[in-house]
Amino acid sequence: VKITYITAGAGGMYCGSCIRDNALATALSARGHDVTLLPLYTPTRTDEENVSQQRVFFGGISVYLEQNVSLFRKTPWLLDRLWESPWLLRAVMGRGIETSPNQLGALAVSVLEGSHGHQRKELDKLVHWLKDQPRPDVLDISNSLLIAIAGPLKDALGCPINCTLQGENVFIEGLLEPYRSRAKELIKSHLSHVDSFVAVSDYYAAYMTQYLGIPGAKMQVVPLGVNTGRFVPTGSSGGEAPFTLGYLGRIAPEKGLHLLVHAYRNLRERGALEGCRIELAGYLDQEHLPYWQSIEREVETWGLAEEIHYRGELDLDAKTSFLQALDLFVAPVVYDDPKGISLIESMACGVPVVAPRRGSFTELLERTGGGVLLKSGSAEVLEQVLCDLIGDRDRLIALGRSASEGVRDRYSTDHMTTRALDVYERLVR
Repeated sequence: VKITYITAGAGGMYCGSCIRDNALATALSARGHDVTLLPLYTPTRTDEENVSQQRVFFGGISVYLEQNVSLFRKTPWLLDRLWESPWLLRAVMGRGIETSPNQLGALAVSVLEGSHGHQRKELDKLVHWLKDQPRPDVLDISNSLLIAIAGPLKDALGCPINCTLQGENVFIEGLLEPYRSRAKELIKSHLSHVDSFVAVSDYYAAYMTQYLGIPGAKMQVVPLGVNTGRFVPTGSSGGEAPFTLGYLGRIAPEKGLHLLVHAYRNLRERGALEGCRIELAGYLDQEHLPYWQSIEREVETWGLAEEIHYRGELDLDAKTSFLQALDLFVAPVVYDDPKGISLIESMACGVPVVAPRRGSFTELLERTGGGVLLKSGSAEVLEQVLCDLIGDRDRLIALGRSASEGVRDRYSTDHMTTRALDVYERLVR
């Protein structure tokens, strides 16, 4: 199958969707399929070999200039190449690119207006380039915020189109009004141009069917997958001190890091966590720096600075080692996460997970048996579950074994690729 996959860069951070798209493209290519992975906005940042094209369409600088200065909506394409080069986009990424939804409402709506928006020239460039390439059998768009390109590309290429759904409702709900309502309205207006939709979890398939009014017959599920040849148990679990709790994710309030820190402090005050520590890692942007600084101040005040360590953003090797060194992984999110890739990576390493019973986490832990689901997201409930698990080494070992086996059986890259290929082959029959 010849597949053109359009993915969206996320500025300078490792992006779960970018990593998933890149892994899928790599695996499909390894099976002999012809895959072109095209980035929009910025070059993608992945933790494995990046197989995307060097050229970036809808370049973040061009999109910004066209949104704010009408002159740039009419500049010659050749001139635009000056600020569309990957090296310049990477340089800007290094300084930080705004990705917060509360700052990007007008721009998001304009892009969703497609040929009627300020970025029409960028759409024309993409169509022109694709028409000069061999026609794909199927085209995949990596999230519904890009859905405005579906109609023009279908007209130009005449191929079926799939749209993958990977958590964009969180961005949409973060938009200020009237942009939030307008964005949803525009996405719905483009649904008819898409032949199928793929959600990354059963939870998200049901949610987005209702949220956007997607016909149920068009919705399918391709669960996330990880490299089970890389993320493997080390077999070293045996009660060695110190007992290590781990957190891997963006440092942001919705990820619930504060709940973990507060639960840990309460347990330490009870004398229940002697010889323990917390290892933290993940992307921290400027917007959430005050949140992290408030946690740091609390940790210092409590006298726990030597027990709670932040390792920053990790590359693939560092992330693998980080996860393999944990005794228990905690994902204390306070929203309905549709993905849970870090949970899957942790479980693949044989590390059991504690997470709230919400979003995709419910199906991940129920299907693998690789952890404990919290009845509520309070620090008190988390505190009690941690206390029970830390004192039960046999249960932790059993959960870890179920976790790694469950991921191999259900959430491997190979399994994800087979499911995605089934979707594509149905579209081209």
